[in-house]
Amino acid sequence: MAHQLKRLVPLVTLFTSLSAFANSQATDAFAPEIATGLDKKSLVVSQDWMVTAANPTATNAGAKVLEQGGNAIDAMVAIQLMLGLVEPQSSGIGGGSFLVYWDSKQSKLTTYDGRETAPAAVDGDLFIGEDGKPMGFFDAVVGGRSVGTPGTVKLLWDVHQKYGKLDWNQIIEPIAEQAEQGFVISARLAKLIANDVTFLGKHPDTARYFLQSDGSPKMEGTLLKNPQYAETLRLMAAKGSDGFYKGAVAESMINAVKSQSKTNPGLLTHDDLTRYQVAERSAVCAPYKQFDICGMGPPSSGALTLGQIMMLTEPHKLDRLGSDNPVSWQILADASRLAFADRGLFMADSDFVDVPVAGLLDSNYMRSRSELITPNRALGSVAAGTPPSVNTSSLSADQSLELPSTTHFNVVDSEGNVVSITSSIENVFGSRVMASGFLLNNELTDFSFVAESNGKPVANRVEPNKRPRSSMAPTIVMEQGKPYMAIGSPGGSRIIGYVAQTLIAHLDWGMTIQQAIDQPRMINRFGEMDIEVNTPLAEYAQQFEKMGFKVKARELNSGLHAIRITSEGLEGAADPRREGIAVGK
Repeated sequence: MAHQLKRLVPLVTLFTSLSAFANSQATDAFAPEIATGLDKKSLVVSQDWMVTAANPTATNAGAKVLEQGGNAIDAMVAIQLMLGLVEPQSSGIGGGSFLVYWDSKQSKLTTYDGRETAPAAVDGDLFIGEDGKPMGFFDAVVGGRSVGTPGTVKLLWDVHQKYGKLDWNQIIEPIAEQAEQGFVISARLAKLIANDVTFLGKHPDTARYFLQSDGSPKMEGTLLKNPQYAETLRLMAAKGSDGFYKGAVAESMINAVKSQSKTNPGLLTHDDLTRYQVAERSAVCAPYKQFDICGMGPPSSGALTLGQIMMLTEPHKLDRLGSDNPVSWQILADASRLAFADRGLFMADSDFVDVPVAGLLDSNYMRSRSELITPNRALGSVAAGTPPSVNTSSLSADQSLELPSTTHFNVVDSEGNVVSITSSIENVFGSRVMASGFLLNNELTDFSFVAESNGKPVANRVEPNKRPRSSMAPTIVMEQGKPYMAIGSPGGSRIIGYVAQTLIAHLDWGMTIQQAIDQPRMINRFGEMDIEVNTPLAEYAQQFEKMGFKVKARELNSGLHAIRITSEGLEGAADPRREGIAVGK
């Protein structure tokens, strides 16, 4: 069965008969962001600057800031605050973010960790029920129990204070005005509201905002105004991050988490909010051919797991095998399984756990793990390896579920500064708890619900002030010490596979970044091979099964965005599976 490259891309041309994806993922029982259809995208080319983001209104907000003379950090602030208004189900000021940033003036790559932290009052039994067993997922999610200390506002403020050009208030005021005037509910947001009515109705403020008075969902085309969000933004404009972490907004968050979540209250306090700090961390980079794949280190598993996948596949010469060869996909699937086994055992908040970053990317260790992959035959059982100088006997594998409700955007400005940022409130609509016009996260459910297993501690267990492990993978690909590409995606733990496959499609299979993003998706994290339904890739199912995989065709709702930096200018691409766009000049 020879499916040539032209049959695998672009994906959109193969899906035009579909009005929407079916809700068939196993984790959809926990209501992540469902697929809502396809919208064909084309590669965008520009000379001066480029923005890619998950909603056209937010993309244009960032573009406007750049047109006014702002830089990539100024645009980042505008995009994120606008996303909190128009894409509230995915991210916002009630959540957390990871930023990978290239400062062109200093020729420096760094990362900023704005991940949520666990309240100081938590313990390892946070998600253990009265019966002594782990709580059901939504018993833990909906309400204040799952809310961590938000980090996005502090990240925006701190980084803008260091790098921003435009006045903070000048950036924020147009978004506050938009919140007052309202925005029209998009087709995607309307479908997500309709899919989540039961949980949105559990919190009074959330219900009033997203639902009609009779409890039915607000529909596509409805003008949705948010004066409370406008008021919050203006407090932030006047007082910086203190306008969020102190005063009326802080009081609103505490009240929402504790008093208004009576059946499932949380532990967030004023001290948790005022003590929150963003951490600047060194980028984690993995070599791949002439490139370095750089991103966010722990508490994100993104850069390490992505880096391992790329390094594990490299000896198998996927460029020679090609995209139309099932063996390429089998090698990629097994590389992912090996990397995810290491992820489950070793990766967590490095401020609390000794994560063997160098060992996990050690070239000899990666070579020995890569040799476990046999072309045309799926691996049987997969376990974590033993990186150099690491004792694995004292750890137990993680038991957590990370769901795909996140956003990613990129900015390259005229000065050559590069932003790659992934932001999240975790599950769709987060905890469903609303305060001062924004939704609060449920990121604490990214911790393992079980603190130990077989008498051994889990690295990603709940602890006071700890940051839960994440799969967010904002990435900047470097070539000869300069940025080559900014890329990332939403998608929970599938983010890593989405980014890895897209990089391989571009770097090995010669696709443009738009073709690479359009391409049918394949994910294999824990043994089962998920292949995107109704695509030519799904026609390989029988061959994958003969190799030894259990195969399931399902919707794989990535939301990739990428910007490539070339000698001729900039190229921008957005995923057809979501509503984002690329805008450049």
